[in-house]
Amino acid sequence: MVWTRKDLLGLEDLSQEEIETVLSTAESFKEVSTREIKKVPALRGKTVVNLFYEPSTRTRVSFEVAAKRLSADVINIASETSSVRKGETLIDTGRNIEALKVDIIVVRHNYSGAAIMLARSLRASVVNAGDGWHEHPTQALLDIFTLKEKLEKIAGLNVTIIGDIAHSRVARSNIWGLTKLGAKVTVCAPRMLIPPGIEQMGVRVTQDIDEALSRADAVNVLRMQFERDEENAFPKQLEYFKNYGITQERLEKARKNIIVMHPGPINRGIEMSSEVADGLNSVILEQVTNGIAVRMAVLFLVAAANENIKNEDSN
Repeated sequence: MVWTRKDLLGLEDLSQEEIETVLSTAESFKEVSTREIKKVPALRGKTVVNLFYEPSTRTRVSFEVAAKRLSADVINIASETSSVRKGETLIDTGRNIEALKVDIIVVRHNYSGAAIMLARSLRASVVNAGDGWHEHPTQALLDIFTLKEKLEKIAGLNVTIIGDIAHSRVARSNIWGLTKLGAKVTVCAPRMLIPPGIEQMGVRVTQDIDEALSRADAVNVLRMQFERDEENAFPKQLEYFKNYGITQERLEKARKNIIVMHPGPINRGIEMSSEVADGLNSVILEQVTNGIAVRMAVLFLVAAANENIKNEDSN
């Protein structure tokens, strides 16, 4: 299949074939990171801007490394050091960046829909690096890529997502991607962290962590976002770890080769024990490595599609 989208804004709107195109492209790019000279000229002459309105280390650095391995020029802009502090809107910021003749803007924003709004206003490609509680598509893609690499398929897998489902853009993107590829998804969390109507996304819901783990081929453990607990309604940290933390004892009751994932950063002793995080079932560092290949694929695909769109418009 030929990728035709100039932007990557979420997985909800992508077809199964489009998701598989990203995954297969990422597979071909992963080999680049094993070379002595870790570069290909695929985006030579292109400029990628990382526009981050939220703090991030893992995602921003991953996009920066991905762009540089494609030979693109990279500019990093954080909101605390930009004209946003002077009252400039996201659209004005985007248009001013585009006026510098950049090719791709990778945006991370605390408001849901920010990436969509920016993409509608610009001819440059826009890649969503996480917007509010909406989606985090490249995180889900790298999670799915890692699962497929470890278990050789996605269709028919049982994947359990545990943690702060209500506030998680990672959970939403994973659910859209996994279900479209034929996986069965279970979400598990305290009742106050399960958003109403999530069953309509095609998932099974449970509050019983041992039951959720018993049938899982993989478990994706989400960060507890205690900073969002404005009403002091979340379980306390030790209480949460006791009832929902992933421990070695819990894993011993699960399937022998269950895969343990986490999008990071990990709160050790809250979401999982260090024994699990660093154990044989964990693929957390492999997720980080695979994030580079997946983001290389995304940057390459949107840049190529946008180039085709511009050529068609000029003819």
